[in-house]
Amino acid sequence: MANVAVIGAQWGDEGKGKVVDWLASRADIVVRFQGGHNAGHTLVVGNQTYKLSLLPSGVVRGKLGIIGNGVVLDPQALLDEIARLGAQGVAVTPRNLRIAENVPLILPLHPALDRAREAARGAAKIGTTGRGIGPAYEDKVARRAIRLCDLAEPETLSAKLDELLRHHNTLLQGLGAEPFSKETLLAELLDLAPRLLAYAEPVWQRLDRARREGARILFEGAQAVMLDIDHGTYPFVTSSSTVAGNAAAGSGIAPSAIGRVLGIAKAYTTRVGAGPFPTELHDETGRLIGERGREFGTVTGRPRRCGWFDAALVRQAVKVGGIEALVLTKLDVLDGLPELKIGVGYEIAGRRFDHLPAAPGAQAAAQPIYETIEGWQGSTRGARSWADLPAAAIKYIRRIEELVEAPVMVLSTSPERDDTIVMRDPFAD
Repeated sequence: MANVAVIGAQWGDEGKGKVVDWLASRADIVVRFQGGHNAGHTLVVGNQTYKLSLLPSGVVRGKLGIIGNGVVLDPQALLDEIARLGAQGVAVTPRNLRIAENVPLILPLHPALDRAREAARGAAKIGTTGRGIGPAYEDKVARRAIRLCDLAEPETLSAKLDELLRHHNTLLQGLGAEPFSKETLLAELLDLAPRLLAYAEPVWQRLDRARREGARILFEGAQAVMLDIDHGTYPFVTSSSTVAGNAAAGSGIAPSAIGRVLGIAKAYTTRVGAGPFPTELHDETGRLIGERGREFGTVTGRPRRCGWFDAALVRQAVKVGGIEALVLTKLDVLDGLPELKIGVGYEIAGRRFDHLPAAPGAQAAAQPIYETIEGWQGSTRGARSWADLPAAAIKYIRRIEELVEAPVMVLSTSPERDDTIVMRDPFAD
């Protein structure tokens, strides 16, 4: 059986939580390989709704969850999330959660710097969640990060905090924010150490054994391709690589073991925060889509910007993200609209483009080129077979496949896990 990697094919919030939950029911191990607690995955299981930010979605299904080294980990956020799940009847212990010993940590100074920078940017702010993700990744690349394994060595931890605070306190004071005390940070980390180290291990060894034994591994991405630090709408992006290739580096497994790559896309497009959005709707249709789709960020609670499906954007994500097939979600949100539009390219300064260029000025100036397609009057909500879909809805799906140059392998028709149409088993070789 093949392993499967799941990544977002738009700007995030595509409904990965439900899809990963559905796939996790058939997997043995679920691995988070990038991002931090700025990710938000919502799972609906029966009458329970679980909101996850750090924990791999599989833990809700009793599967082994792994947080890989490509994640940046906020210790308190993790412990709070474990407590919330525990209150909902899901026990998370070292038996069903393992964390890479070399994962970098988010400390309280990281969100403080994140927020201070955003405040200093004023109207030019990027729209970060203010949770310290970017500054933590900066420390990782600059080789000054505190990692989980450092909590087992108090002398190492103390020395590394000296270097870290020389850098961060200078920045914080320059931005008018309060500096941090080494003694306070050191005491907090040493207090958390026993609870966190119980989960730590060289997870690359466990994954290597699992692969050799034929276990099914699901790699769970956060955010989406168009938020990738290299390939997204820079600088309005996240701070990690969100493409499937990073599943290998971010978890410590061979690239050949990633397996099949599924891209999750809504039947329309949404975005949270600032940045270009060529197919955004500022009219009644955009408001209607947002209301029907309950488009509010899982982590931030911010309303999502809504627009028509952008096939040129998703095709770009398919190419750079290594996506083999799509999972299309929230088709039911479009029920009853008399006509739909699909973005097939862009016009920028009188020139036509079949992709979104990298230059920020060109991205901001991009005007969508639309193709209009007939809507449908029947309901797609809860459909579990092609026979349940209106003919016009099937036509819409087929046109998307043609334009993005990838097949739709799975179709989600409601938040419920079983309201899913499967064209092919993603885990099949």
